[in-house]
Amino acid sequence: MYEKTNRYRRYSDHLMKKFGEKVYKLPVNLPGTCPNRDGNVGRGGCIFCDEAGAGFECLPNTMSIKQQVQKNREFFIRRFNAKKFIIYFQAFSNTYMPWQQFKANMLAAADEQDVVGISISTRPDCIEDSYLDFLQELQAARGLSINLELGLQTVNYHTLVKVNRGHTLAEFIDAVQRIKKRNFEICTHIILNLPWDNCLDVIENAKILSALGINYVKLHALYVVKGTVLAHMYEKKEFSIISLEEYIDRVVTFLEYLDPHIVIQRLVGKGPQDNQLFSNWHTSWWKIKQAIEQTLAERDTWQGKKCDYLNGKALKFFTA
Repeated sequence: MYEKTNRYRRYSDHLMKKFGEKVYKLPVNLPGTCPNRDGNVGRGGCIFCDEAGAGFECLPNTMSIKQQVQKNREFFIRRFNAKKFIIYFQAFSNTYMPWQQFKANMLAAADEQDVVGISISTRPDCIEDSYLDFLQELQAARGLSINLELGLQTVNYHTLVKVNRGHTLAEFIDAVQRIKKRNFEICTHIILNLPWDNCLDVIENAKILSALGINYVKLHALYVVKGTVLAHMYEKKEFSIISLEEYIDRVVTFLEYLDPHIVIQRLVGKGPQDNQLFSNWHTSWWKIKQAIEQTLAERDTWQGKKCDYLNGKALKFFTA
């Protein structure tokens, strides 16, 4: 299905085909919190999450949406001669706020020039019909491509409890169904080396996302940030992290079982550089990405090679 040098569906290629040229994401960092921090569904947040709420590469949240967009846009225009942009609400849960504030934020993003899309990072338990209905109206009125990014991390609901996610698989499935009803695209975040997951969980991650018709996937390895609950557990040696070689193997396995139509936005992420106990085996994320691609080539395998389990696998004997 793929060229020998392209064994998975790449996000950059997808955007080029969809919009006709390169598109760049402009991250926006809003002041906010999470229902798993403020007591709504839990306290303390996920055991791996730091105070920045995954927004460590963003501009300060004291800046307005317009200021952040302008500053980031100037950088991409100056460096890459960029012409089209997706505004990316990145840190924390960007639907976890009063409806009027959410509406104002989305309108501010939609009013920016050269914007072809909006990407909203949030949690499965922060998806609600009235918010989605407004996004549907906004998409129709402005002609924008809107997608929602859902942090799931794993389909193993026992592990979700261990990492204190504050939700299980059921909330994710509910959110996906509500989002897909309105024809928005969905990106799901997955961590493939959580200490309580094994290779069967890796495969089931791919199968569940494929069966639900997810559009995009972001993979990243677990990193340990100082001061988190996970950091204390790490220092006490209450768990171990798999080797880089095993992580690469898990990514390859995940891709093999993943529907070939799903677009891969990321194979490995980056952690906060100055405040961590462990991140990416002290290896550049770029080198890890290259190693994954090299392993795919060496094994002569590709995304979707083992995706044969949908649409009544047991009946294929009769229908072949």
